[in-house]
Amino acid sequence: MTSSKAKKERRRLVVDIPDRLAVPIVDNHTHISPDPVASGQGQVLVQNRSDDGHLKMPVLLETLLAGMEQAGVRAAISSGCEVPLLDFTHDLARDVPQLWAALAIHPNEAALHAGVREVAPDGLEPRVEPWHEEFSLDEAVEQVAQLSADPYVVAIGESGLDYFRTGEAGRRAQIDAFRAHIALAKELDKPLQIHDRDAHGDVIDILKADGAPQRTVFHCFSGDRHMAQVCTENGWYASFAGPLTYEPNAELRHAFDVLADELILVETDAPYLTPVPFRGHPNAVWGVGYTVRFMAQQRGMDIDSWCTIVDQNTRNVYGI
Repeated sequence: MTSSKAKKERRRLVVDIPDRLAVPIVDNHTHISPDPVASGQGQVLVQNRSDDGHLKMPVLLETLLAGMEQAGVRAAISSGCEVPLLDFTHDLARDVPQLWAALAIHPNEAALHAGVREVAPDGLEPRVEPWHEEFSLDEAVEQVAQLSADPYVVAIGESGLDYFRTGEAGRRAQIDAFRAHIALAKELDKPLQIHDRDAHGDVIDILKADGAPQRTVFHCFSGDRHMAQVCTENGWYASFAGPLTYEPNAELRHAFDVLADELILVETDAPYLTPVPFRGHPNAVWGVGYTVRFMAQQRGMDIDSWCTIVDQNTRNVYGI
């Protein structure tokens, strides 16, 4: 195998299943999607192993659930945030007791539903799919509203603002969609999971202007100490993922340090943002075990005590 092929193969290996947590916790934000080839097999993907026995992408639903049990992850909330995933995520949560749903139209999707076709600030051309043409932004959000009334949909999300992947022309659509999701979360009395990328100030301003839902969660919190203080003052939750473990992210760890224990959640955002020591590999729900252990060390607490706090916070937010 050439070095480039070996590197590509290595990066397909899924994060190892960590030692079991004695106090089970919840991954409060992940992404589970259907396998376009092996449809009807639930989660995503087809179980696969490398020559040395390690799991690699893709991963079968039964493997995911077994890995969660092995790692002490009692449940996960999967975010369906584009039109083709709304029904799938809703139905998965309905049918699998360990999985719950969060539904929304992602801010970058919102711009495409609104007809914005600009090149993003990151230099990428917009990837327009048939559903962006078929459904207006209002129609897409209405699908979210119809499905989110069910009890196994425990949050509205992820919705918010993304100024990295969408430029000036798309901001109006993102803001409109964000406000619609804020209103929906309050109407249904459900938590709001916020996507906030390079848009801290505007996200905070809109939450204050419109009135934040009673339970507001910054998914994959990426703010600094000042933003952590704003969250503390408003009772907003910060959910941390793998980037907390990355060495260059000292400012993110400072933000974590100043947040009150009762406002902290943990997530994977799988298959993305894999924590150290598996950064660069695909993530899975059980990867939350590495991040929560890092949190406990950063807090100077034993892992059982820290998991007890985080799990109680999860129950307070989502009721699961």
